[in-house]
Amino acid sequence: MIDEERGRPAAAAAGDRSPISGWLLEAGRSLFFLAPRWERVRVGPAALMSLFIALVVFNVGVQRLSFAGPMRFYWPAVDMGWLATLLFLWMSWVAVRGRGEPPSRSGAAGTPDVPRLFGVLAAQGLWLMVPYSLSLVVLYKGWPTAVSGAVVVAGWYLVLGWAFLASAWVLVRPWRSIRQGLLLLAMLASSLVLRMWAPTPEFWYPDPEAAPNQGDEAQGPRPRPLVLTQEVAEAQLGALLEALDAVQPQRRGLVDLYAITFAPDADADVFSREGALVGRLMAERFDARGRVLQLQNHADTAATLPWATPLNLHRAIDRAAERMDRDDDILFIHLTSHGGRDGRLAAAFGPLTVDEVTPQQLRTWLDDAGVRYRVISVSACYSGSWIQPLSGPGTLVMTSADAEHTSYGCGRKSELTFFGRAMYDEQLRQTWSFENAHAVARAVIERREKEAGKTDGYSNPQIFVGAEVRAQLAKLEARLAKQQPAPPAATSAASR
Repeated sequence: MIDEERGRPAAAAAGDRSPISGWLLEAGRSLFFLAPRWERVRVGPAALMSLFIALVVFNVGVQRLSFAGPMRFYWPAVDMGWLATLLFLWMSWVAVRGRGEPPSRSGAAGTPDVPRLFGVLAAQGLWLMVPYSLSLVVLYKGWPTAVSGAVVVAGWYLVLGWAFLASAWVLVRPWRSIRQGLLLLAMLASSLVLRMWAPTPEFWYPDPEAAPNQGDEAQGPRPRPLVLTQEVAEAQLGALLEALDAVQPQRRGLVDLYAITFAPDADADVFSREGALVGRLMAERFDARGRVLQLQNHADTAATLPWATPLNLHRAIDRAAERMDRDDDILFIHLTSHGGRDGRLAAAFGPLTVDEVTPQQLRTWLDDAGVRYRVISVSACYSGSWIQPLSGPGTLVMTSADAEHTSYGCGRKSELTFFGRAMYDEQLRQTWSFENAHAVARAVIERREKEAGKTDGYSNPQIFVGAEVRAQLAKLEARLAKQQPAPPAATSAASR
């Protein structure tokens, strides 16, 4: 390629530097608000391709360093996340076109053509990825959660702000018109919002075959994504019908417990693990075998367990109501996910779109199904907001937090949430009383949150118990105590 402005080979004009070093040097200058020397940047298909290869390789390498344990490379991620890149290409074209430079002067000092401008913007991103990527490595290598999380969030916004200013400085200097400058700034802001809304895909996921029982330290990355095929979709339909048909009818003369577990967020293994544990506990300790429906969103169970969607939860409630004695039996529902201040329970199972469940919806479904006695357990941040909409004489509602605080233990490194561990893996193995277990679990959770360094205050788990359901639960507890060996005395919070 010939540098038309100077009449000599572009490689010589660039000082015989390699393409990558030229891009990085001039991008580095622009990050400190020094004018890029456009004539020293080598352009061409090979140069741009080498820059993009460097970006992908850097991303893949940093992500792999961040996670411990056997991992599996997810190659489709290479073909994801290009919307922001296309927007940068469009911005480069708008900026160059607005300057009105003739093609023959492309590459002269202060007048970049589209490939040079686009390449320098991309190389800026490579530089700015370094501090944020290093903070990710530090986070997943074991900094205290309360400190590292704040550092990573602060670092992320600092990088975004710096990227915006540096990119804006390159794009809009010199300003030819206020209209062009405002258009470029709006496009640049849109690209940064897009990077936050659709961040860089994850290339690495835990290898279930190499290490199916990895510990907490290997739970940093997201679980492997769902690959939605016709076979999976057909198997899911069969799994749903089989689960609904398998629900056993009520037994005359007995107060039976029917149970539904609902884990709608596939972005962290902790929720599916907790749903499975609670389901087993209800079947084994509360004599609910054949009366437990487990709904969860997870790639490993996509073909074997019904998906955790609002429609499936509604169906599960209706089926339980059909099989139970609605004036005598008790329906237990455990919901576990991230939660918001607005009371919505987070749901994610890409590429599927899954709606969020609200307490008002759940109350309506239970009322419409005619379920009289209900035990509702909500393990989510701000879950105290579920108490008031669900309360009633025949309802026990217990939550992992109040309406103003987050709960704890819902990260990707967690084996169980703090509430799930204290309430279901510990206290309800020693008592059949939800009230007693919740009272002891509150103190246990408070102590563990302080030890873990929770910074936004005690989660403050809540409970409401209606008079009618309390009497019915007492009958269930009495029956279970007669037919099962007496459990050890409940461990007090002070002794733990």
